[in-house]
Amino acid sequence: MKTKTIKKIGVVLRPSTPALKENFFQLEKIFNRYKIEVIIDSISAGMIGVVGMDFDILCENADAIVTLGGDGTLISAVRRSFKYDIPIFGVYAGSLGFLADINFDELDSFVSNLVTGKYRVDERAILEATFIQNSKEVTRYAFNDIVLTRPSVSNMIYVETLVDSKPFNTYYGDGVIVSTPTGSTAYNLSAGGPVLFPLTNVFALTPICPHSLTQRPVVLPGEFAIEMKTPKDKALIIIDGQDKHELEVGESIHIQLAKKKVKLIHRNEFNYFDVLKEKLNWGD
Repeated sequence: MKTKTIKKIGVVLRPSTPALKENFFQLEKIFNRYKIEVIIDSISAGMIGVVGMDFDILCENADAIVTLGGDGTLISAVRRSFKYDIPIFGVYAGSLGFLADINFDELDSFVSNLVTGKYRVDERAILEATFIQNSKEVTRYAFNDIVLTRPSVSNMIYVETLVDSKPFNTYYGDGVIVSTPTGSTAYNLSAGGPVLFPLTNVFALTPICPHSLTQRPVVLPGEFAIEMKTPKDKALIIIDGQDKHELEVGESIHIQLAKKKVKLIHRNEFNYFDVLKEKLNWGD
């Protein structure tokens, strides 16, 4: 995707980590050196005692967003900023992530490339979910996954699944993971699901501890839409491991890939397979 000139950057810090204050000032100094204005969201600002800007206003004014923390911080910022169609990248404070892949020590050289357009923007799929909450239809987005699971450990869950309004499968067990390619290396992988290349337009359905050994993960084309319902019991909807909602008996959740995609900024030399090898110890 074509790059654009970045003159103003919005910053989001990992929550409940006031120790990032010094890192923020270093980050601000680096961006300012390259004539890029830095604005920080109000929640992050309050955490470190500086003046910030409401997140939605920040998204309307910034050319891009940078998160300082880990993958969880970046995922949260992606979901909150998605409607503004703003590119985003992550600087990791700790160990390399699947998403936050820029080391703080590399930030200066990365920003020097950023101002000259020497970077790339990858477009990644995001899940769009629609369901009823408090008698109203709501829409939520998931960058990694949507999990339907049992509300208590004492019961199994019974999930009927339709693909494009046609009966597809019935899952009986601990639940089902609906994963994007980006989220395929998260909970989906732990549950035995496939690793999907992050730029593909597909999504995976992976059963969690199914009662039947015939239940296996399935990869579906991105143009399909699914409906999942629990005719016998309540279910818990968990979005990106961050938001929880309850699905009443007989209610449905409709899930599809959103028409828009998430824009992730990377170094030109970024290689997804190198990250896989390092994080999953492939080849050792």
